Amino acid sequence: VQLVESGGGLVHAGGSLRLSCAPSRSIFFINMGWHRQAPGKQRELVARITSGGSTMYADSVKGRFTISRDGANNTFYLQMNNLKPEDTAVYYCNVLTWSAGAIWGQGTQVTVSS
Repeated sequence: VQLVESGGGLVHAGGSLRLSCAPSRSIFFINMGWHRQAPGKQRELVARITSGGSTMYADSVKGRFTISRDGANNTFYLQMNNLKPEDTAVYYCNVLTWSAGAIWGQGTQVTVSS
C-alpha cells in the first residue's frame, strides 16, 4: 500500500490549503495522522483521526486545522486555515494499519510567507 499526498504549496499568512492523502487501495486502518517537519526540527504530530472518527490536534493548530476522512473516496484530508509562517514544513500523512503496520506518505511542502 502506498500513500499519495497532494495539496501543498505557497500561501500568504492567513491563507488556506487543503492536503489530501490517498491510499493506493482500500485499507483497514487503526488511525491516520498528519505530521510535519520544519527545517532543523523534529517531526511532530499535527492531527490524528481514528477509525471511529475521534480526532486530536496539536495545541499549535487547534481551531485552525481540521482532519477528516472521506470513506467513499478512501481519502484523508487536512484543512488548514489561517496559516502562519511557523506552519511552514514538509507535511506527511501516516496510516497505522492492521495488516501492514505504519505507512508513510512521501511528504508535501507547505510554505507560508509573512
